[in-house]
Order: sequence, then C-alpha cells, then structure tokens
Amino acid sequence: MRNPKSNNQLPGKKICHLTSVHTRYDIRIFKKECVSLAHLGFDVSLVVADGRDDEVVENVKIYGVPKETTRIKRFIKATSNVYEKAIEINADVYHFHDAELLPIGNRLKRHGKKVVFDSHEDLPRQILSKPYLPKYLRKSLAFILEKYEDYCCKKYDAIVTATPYINKRFLRVNKSSVNINNYPFLNEFNVETSNVAKQPNAICYIGGITKIRGLDYVVGALKKTEAKLELAGGISPNSYKDELTNREGWEKVNYYGNVSREKVKEILNQSMAGIVTFLPVPNHINAQPNKLFEYMSSSIPVIASHYPLWKGIVEKYDCGICVDPENSDEIAQAINYLINNPAEAKAKGVKGRKAIEGVFNWEQEEQKLAELYTGLV
Repeated sequence: MRNPKSNNQLPGKKICHLTSVHTRYDIRIFKKECVSLAHLGFDVSLVVADGRDDEVVENVKIYGVPKETTRIKRFIKATSNVYEKAIEINADVYHFHDAELLPIGNRLKRHGKKVVFDSHEDLPRQILSKPYLPKYLRKSLAFILEKYEDYCCKKYDAIVTATPYINKRFLRVNKSSVNINNYPFLNEFNVETSNVAKQPNAICYIGGITKIRGLDYVVGALKKTEAKLELAGGISPNSYKDELTNREGWEKVNYYGNVSREKVKEILNQSMAGIVTFLPVPNHINAQPNKLFEYMSSSIPVIASHYPLWKGIVEKYDCGICVDPENSDEIAQAINYLINNPAEAKAKGVKGRKAIEGVFNWEQEEQKLAELYTGLV
C-alpha cells in the first residue's frame, strides 16, 4: 500500500494513540497514522474504548478497555479507563484523538510526557449543528469548548489537524501545529485494479447519513432523473430513516446499510458519479470531506456542494460539478448532465484521479507525520 522510509535510529521509542470515541480500525487513526508510525520503526500502541480483546495488527499493539453505552458514562468512565491503560503503557509520546480526552492530555503533560492532540473536526463549529443539544445552548457551549481547547493546546508538544482551516485556528495558540490531511491511499480505490462493470445510471453516496448530510434533497432529485442511487452507511436517528424511506424518490435507492471497505470499493467502481452535497452548517463549509477524495480516487466525477473550498478543488481540477445542496433541481440537472454526457463524465473522473496521484494522497501526508515524530523524539 505504501512504503515509508524506516527509521532504525529510534529503537524502542514508544508511541501511544488514544481514543474513547473511534473504532479500533478507524482509517485515519489506525490504518494511516498508527500503521505508518509502526513502519517507521516506532513501538506503537493504540488504546481504544471498545470492550474488545487486545491484539497485534500490522505491528500495532491494540488494547481494548471497557466500552460505555451513554455519552455521560463514556465521558466519565471510558476516559478514566483510557488514562489508566495509557499510564500502564508508559509511552514516550501520547497522541489522542478526541476532545473529551483533553483533561487526560493535561494529566499526561504533568507526568512529563510528550502529548499530541489530533483534531479531526472543528468541534466548536460542529457543536452548532448537534441535534441532541438544545439550540439555545449551542453557541455558549461552542464558545466555552473553544476557549478550553485553546487553553489545553497551548501546553501540548504538537497539534495535528485534518484540514488547513482547523490548522489555521490552532496555529494561533500553538506554533507546533501541523496539517495532515485525511487523503486516501493511492491504490485503495484505484479503478484500474477492479473487474466491476460500470452501471451507466448509477450514482453513489457512501458515509454517515444524517439530516445535515443533505440526502433529503438528493432523494428528491432522483425522481427527475434516470439515475439510481447506490447508498451505503448508517442512518441516524431512526426517525430520519423513516423520513427518507417515505420520501418520493426512495424507490430509486439501493440501500446497503453499513458495509465493509471491500463493498465500498465495489460500489465506487460500479458507479458513474459520486455525490457529496452536505448542507451549509458551520462545520461543513470549511471541511474537506473524505468522500470527495474517495470519489476522485475512484476515477468518477463528483457532484459537490458549492462552498468556496470545495468549489476551488472541483473547478481547479475539473473533476465534477458543484451545486446548491438545498436545491433538488440543481442536483438533478447535474446528475442528468453527467449521465447524458458519458465521455465528459469519464474525462472528469480521469482528471480527479490525476489530482489524487499528484496532490491528494496519504503517501504525501505520511511524510509530514514522519517529520513531526522525528522532531518530537
């Protein structure tokens, strides 16, 4: 998949990644960061609150601590369990991935450890659209969280961010902030290695499905097209699933639920376009959705929201069409254009793949990770 340069000058240096929220095989945490560091010659551990057995996978030692069933229990008990296991491991560097572990980061610093916080999302902006929080509390909570994040992150040895926008924010408080984008592996979605036949009218969306991901408008657009939507991912909450399945246009959806990475590849390779039309909430406008780059990596054109950051990528590399995500007519027009112009759609897909090979790939980001850790230890 990749071949980072091994560093044999750092034998025995122990790195420990911590998460109380993510799964043990999370693509960014495990597959990209932990495995890359193990290939570099570090002794890498991952502590994850999933209640599963310990194991060693791709030279990464994975330690499971008990999983909690509610947010409150997770925040109190799971974070404590993660901390206890972290201290037991006694690593040289601790790299954690969840804002709820910020107090743990502070405690590890007091123990004289080197600490890295990995900010996957702009959490203060994300809070503004959390459906389980009362609207009247969101702004106050976002403000308090941002101040607390800034206070903690001033003390840490490095901050890793998943987008340039988040990195710009953290550079204000910590000059050792580095942006390591969550780009795809070069070969994971390479259509040249697939034997799956394209379906000329199939478009796809793969990922978490919530109200703010804009699938209402996508399903509504289907009735104005000849397209079928290949849809994969969990729908949350159940009430939203009921809303979607009862919407006109759902009869043109093939819904798979949660799928394996192998099934993701199959769906991408049989589709003629990929759609990512997230709604304009604060955490989306400056985000870099993984789906955008996965579609490009699969050599299929993208239909994306018309936010300046997204539009800049899509138009610069001529790899798709940008639309108003809240306008089913625009979405339908984009789908119809690509279906009715297959040669141009294919050309846009090829251009997207070239952009992945030249710019948007994990293999380049991996070198930033290597440089960061070489400096830390």
